[in-house]
Amino acid sequence: MFLSKHQQFAYSLINLAKLTCFSSFVTMCGIAGIHHFNNKSLDFKLPLQKAAQNLNKRGPDHTGFYYSEKVSFAHARLSIIDTSNAANQPFTDKSGRYTLVFNGEVFNFKSLKKELENKGITFSTESDTEVLLYLFIEEKIACLNKLNGFFSFAFHDNKTQETFIVRDRFGVKPLVYFLDEEKIIFGSEIKAILPFGIKKEISEDALHFYFQLNYIPHPLTIFKGINKLEPGQYIFISKDNKVTIDNYYKLEYSNNSVKFNDYSKAKNYFRDLLTDAVNKRLIADVPLGCFLSGGIDSSVITALAAKEVKNLRTFSIGFKDEPFFDETRFAELVAKKHNTNHTVFSLTTNELYESLHSALSYMDEPFADSSALAVNILSEYTAKKVTAILSGDGADELFAGYNKHKAEYTILQNSWKNSLIKTAHPVLKTLPQSRNSSTGNFFRKVNKYAEGLRMTSSNRYWRWASYCNEEDVDSLLKNKTFVNYKKLKSGFINPESKDLNNFLLKDVNLVLPNDMLTKVDWMSMNNSLEVRTPFLDYRVVEFAFSIPASFKIDAKSQKKILKDTFSDELPHELLHRNKQGFEVPLLKWFKGDLKSWIENDLLSKKFVEEQNIFNYSEIKTILKQLNSASPGDSVARVWALIVFQNWYKNYFINA
Repeated sequence: MFLSKHQQFAYSLINLAKLTCFSSFVTMCGIAGIHHFNNKSLDFKLPLQKAAQNLNKRGPDHTGFYYSEKVSFAHARLSIIDTSNAANQPFTDKSGRYTLVFNGEVFNFKSLKKELENKGITFSTESDTEVLLYLFIEEKIACLNKLNGFFSFAFHDNKTQETFIVRDRFGVKPLVYFLDEEKIIFGSEIKAILPFGIKKEISEDALHFYFQLNYIPHPLTIFKGINKLEPGQYIFISKDNKVTIDNYYKLEYSNNSVKFNDYSKAKNYFRDLLTDAVNKRLIADVPLGCFLSGGIDSSVITALAAKEVKNLRTFSIGFKDEPFFDETRFAELVAKKHNTNHTVFSLTTNELYESLHSALSYMDEPFADSSALAVNILSEYTAKKVTAILSGDGADELFAGYNKHKAEYTILQNSWKNSLIKTAHPVLKTLPQSRNSSTGNFFRKVNKYAEGLRMTSSNRYWRWASYCNEEDVDSLLKNKTFVNYKKLKSGFINPESKDLNNFLLKDVNLVLPNDMLTKVDWMSMNNSLEVRTPFLDYRVVEFAFSIPASFKIDAKSQKKILKDTFSDELPHELLHRNKQGFEVPLLKWFKGDLKSWIENDLLSKKFVEEQNIFNYSEIKTILKQLNSASPGDSVARVWALIVFQNWYKNYFINA
């Protein structure tokens, strides 16, 4: 369509009006605060200021504070378009009684605002922050289930001296806290808690989980006394200083949860639902784009976003020297089909290596999902072009996209192949296993599958979620005093079930918030980039657990309903390809660039024995396996050790 100069000018004015209208909508930031039971909050001004300084990558554009004897808040803000002071935080209402400090976005704030205006409430900004403040004043905890978005926030009533601290339903935004007999301290990251003089003592429970899973699950952090507020939880501090931690939301699943038995109707409903979820996340006309990996999930999000945003900016990452893992060809097919303004960052693995220390130095606690390195460098390059991005995160957990989901489905079919593999397991164990060759990786997967066949569903889930079994972790660690390990583990793996949806629900509760969302949050925040996740619109998540598992996976297809619903939006080549991820070339680094750092520093006998955390004999065994013809999962185990040792030096030796 061709526009006259006058039409183009009018169109520009409309866009400018949109920018002005939604300019303070985006509130990507960091928060911190203290509620002191003995009214000594003001004694902690300097630590609070340091906390805000430590969160500057989350919010480099403005730092604000609220001080009172009982409560003090800090806020670090990233202004995406409008840098005016109108929506700066902490945000206090007109009466001066209520104050809010907020990290995240409420995508349905416009409809909520209309509800409040109908009650006679007037607003001084166009921000979702102000809407959230007045909504919470009106409805307190009851308002949380009205919010469509992701968030962590704290709300204080200066008259009643009550405080609420809240985290979103699925844990997209982080929130950690420290509680003792005098105070509660909270923040977006651990680095906002430590300036308050908290003793740095490593949690043995967290350490045990970390070396099994490669991450630390909620409510634990690596430090004793500092905890993660769990997804869908809130903390309430009453006027008499009683602290209550409770759930306002908990995703449930049972046979009674299934509401759709008609596949065609489910597809139609899903299409409308995900389309609306994407559109809500495009509400602000700001520098915004989509990650486009070349996989199904990001391609669907891109297809839907491109219908609303002309010349949508899309971004892919490819590695020149790892062509097997390069998916940019598929991403370009999607970009061409939907006429997006596509950018491919074609890098070398050496450039990935050069960003390694940037990623590791941002982590508050050990986190050994090596794909974080790729997310970090993608975020770094993307942030030079846009400030907010849509991603396909969450679809694998909801719609059975991982290899382990296919394996669980296959086990539940009770075919003759299972009996054959179980019988052959003693032989399979002797075959060379490795992530670094196609044959070795096949034997590794088959052996892990054979192990799973001999387990209950719950124990199988835990084994497949882990990189290392409990016995090997016990051999590695000197201190085996675990207080809450078994109880917490039991909460993640129960109940026992033959319904694959229960298997997926465990991923939503364990893997999604503690691994996938943590990775994306840390690596995007390291580069001041906001990531929005349409698949984690709570309506989409609840839909995913209102359909039978047979709509998601069968003998021929995974993420079946996702592919079938949006097949018309995707190139044919994309629908019929296997899922493929990028493998960070860790073994190559271990034997090359990182070899000296590993052998002469991080895992040297001198340092390990001085540290007194690990049995050096077990580290020697792991390194020996790493250099054998059958390294198995030793590459992941060595990476977990490197990440931990680097973190330990940053927080205990070089701090």
